[in-house]
Amino acid sequence: MGNPEFQIFNTMTKQKEVFKPKIPGKVSMYVCGVTAYDFSHIGHARVYVAFDVLYRYLQHLGYEVNYVRNFTDVDDKIIHNGCAYVIDGDVYFSVDNFPDYGRLSGRKLEDNRAGGRVAVDSRKKNPADFALWKSAKPGEPSWESPWGPGRPGWHIECSAMSTHYLSPAFDIHGGGMDLIFPHHENEIAQSCAACQESNVSYWMHNGFVTENNEKMSKSLGNFFTIREISKLYHPLALRIFLMGTHYRSPVNHSSEMLEIASERVFYIYQTLHDCEVVLSPFREGNLKDRVTPDTQKCINKFRTDFQTSMADDLHTSEVLTSLLEPLKTINTVLNSLKKQKQQLQQQLLIQSLVALEKEVKFILNILGLLASSSYSELLQQLKDKALGRAGLTEDQVLQQIEERTLARNEKDWGKSDQIRKALSLKGIGLMDVPEGTIWRPCLPNQQ
Repeated sequence: MGNPEFQIFNTMTKQKEVFKPKIPGKVSMYVCGVTAYDFSHIGHARVYVAFDVLYRYLQHLGYEVNYVRNFTDVDDKIIHNGCAYVIDGDVYFSVDNFPDYGRLSGRKLEDNRAGGRVAVDSRKKNPADFALWKSAKPGEPSWESPWGPGRPGWHIECSAMSTHYLSPAFDIHGGGMDLIFPHHENEIAQSCAACQESNVSYWMHNGFVTENNEKMSKSLGNFFTIREISKLYHPLALRIFLMGTHYRSPVNHSSEMLEIASERVFYIYQTLHDCEVVLSPFREGNLKDRVTPDTQKCINKFRTDFQTSMADDLHTSEVLTSLLEPLKTINTVLNSLKKQKQQLQQQLLIQSLVALEKEVKFILNILGLLASSSYSELLQQLKDKALGRAGLTEDQVLQQIEERTLARNEKDWGKSDQIRKALSLKGIGLMDVPEGTIWRPCLPNQQ
């Protein structure tokens, strides 16, 4: 049985479609980024993550991907051969002369008569007409043009860049859902009016990041920058948080969800670290491909679930859930290995660990979740972030552990529990092991 066909939800057709590139084996993709007026917030990060996952998955499928991303406003020129008029050096696109205007967003011209992104220019023939070229005001940067000095309109950059780097016809155009109208609608109109060959096969849009169920944006003052979040949480935690919801659905920002994401990253890499410690003496050995039946069953199911979920319009949330199974199996095998004395059975368990580790790392790499640092370094980074959120130093935590150990030795169970609960409230979990008491990040206990 072959892999399922990759399906993408096409905003233009409002349905999922089997992905078929214009050129077999090659994919051309353009994604709108941010207008750079401040540090990027996590709403912007969602665009980066969503389409980075798409890029990685397409590569996994064997495609050669030409991926163009627009991160800032860039002034470029494009010559239109129709549907335009000039007023006092400003060049406007006439939506009335473009019959297909509104086909992406589903809006009708009569719905666009009033208001919009900026105040309506009374000189326009239709309030929905948009600028292709703006005449320069005193002191503004400008370029010479047949209509006088000025600069390109807001929408021109993407038509110019995608045409220049990808050609007028390409496979995927992506961006945030807020760009469907007017930006992408206007981009389609001006590109098609300028070039009959202009065509995008699939339009993809990610959902918003919300704060208290309201779209996150600078204008509303309810946004958190990537820098701010990364001071408190590891970037991999932010990535998992954003991938934990399907890319087309809204994701509501909360510290609780980021804590859960951070906990998941720690669990993934603590499991891989424990696996690495056990496997390190066997790395140079002559290991066979034999694994336990339970291990093979787990790997087969995980790979099938991954292929099914990703082929269905990139359901990363389902992949993250299914990832827990091979991780649990690794821990089960590790526990079995501690108890197993029979040499052949030990070898079988070692080989099972190797296969499971390989599978987990393979999928993590496709998702962009494979750390560049060592497991131990990443775990320490996560612990440092947890200490920062708790407002504690590691020395202070170790001092609390010493006080708790002393209380336990004196059978003062009340004080022992009090210390554990106080740290747990701050996201610091204590674990009693044969060697003593250790700590690790945990979900803050709200009780």
